[in-house]
This record gives sequence, structure tokens and C-alpha cells, in this order.
Amino acid sequence: MTVTLSTAPMLAAREESPAAARGALLERVATHWSLQLRAALAPLDLTPAQFRLLVAAAWLTARGGGVRQSDIAAHASADPVMTSEVLRTLERRGLITRTAHPSDKRARSIAVTGTGGALADRAIRLVDTTETRFFDAGLPEFGTLAKALKKGGRGAAEP
Repeated sequence: MTVTLSTAPMLAAREESPAAARGALLERVATHWSLQLRAALAPLDLTPAQFRLLVAAAWLTARGGGVRQSDIAAHASADPVMTSEVLRTLERRGLITRTAHPSDKRARSIAVTGTGGALADRAIRLVDTTETRFFDAGLPEFGTLAKALKKGGRGAAEP
């Protein structure tokens, strides 16, 4: 069946292809970024989720002890269940330790091991270099995009 004005009037009336819509463009850029990030992290045997949570744990730990698993999830804007699963993987690899929290029986305290800290530093350097190549490749508009993304589609910047 051929698409006509009567079978798809909204699409037929559009001047511009839906592939040029802002959402489609953002999705394409996000997919390309994800591929670049995965490639950068592959030599370190880290997934993007593992990277995000390991560096969040290292960053929070460096600012004071007693970091809870929930603190890491909140800091990384990650799902708590996924955070727990990924942190278990990082623990098995010897990159973090998870222990009972001293003042909250329901919580787990997270500490980054020496190996985990060293890997987090290597990973952040790789990702910083990859980000610079990706976002600074003659595209000053990415600065404006970054400001918009921080608003998260809600119209107001998050703290």
C-alpha cells in the first residue's frame, strides 16, 4: 500500500522529514556518543554503567567517608536496583568494597579500593579525551546543547 495524504495525512503534509526532528537528531547523536564511549572503555573492560558508577563512587568517597549505595545511585541519576547489580559486579572485580553501613542497617557503605581508584582515574582520562574529541570537533553549538540537556527537558536547570 502506498502512503498517501488520506492514509497518513500528518506525514504527507510535513515539509521536513521526521528524521530531521530534534528528538531524532538527539537520538542519533546519543547513539553515536554511546558507541564512542563503549569503544573508549572497552580496553579497560568497563561498560558505560560500570564507569559511571565507579567514578561516582570514587568522586563521592574522595569527599568523605560513609558513602551509601543510595548516594551513588542518586549522584549518578541511576536506578537503585541497577546500581546494586553493577556495584556487585565491581565488588567481584575487586574495584569496590560493600559493607554494612555503621548507622543505617538497611544501607551498604561503599569504598573504592586502590585498584578501583586507579582504574577510575584511567577511565576518566580516557573518557575526557573522548568527550573532547567528540564534542569539540568544530561544534561550538554543543555548549548550548549541554545547557539545554542540563535542564533535562523540564525547563529549569537542576542544581
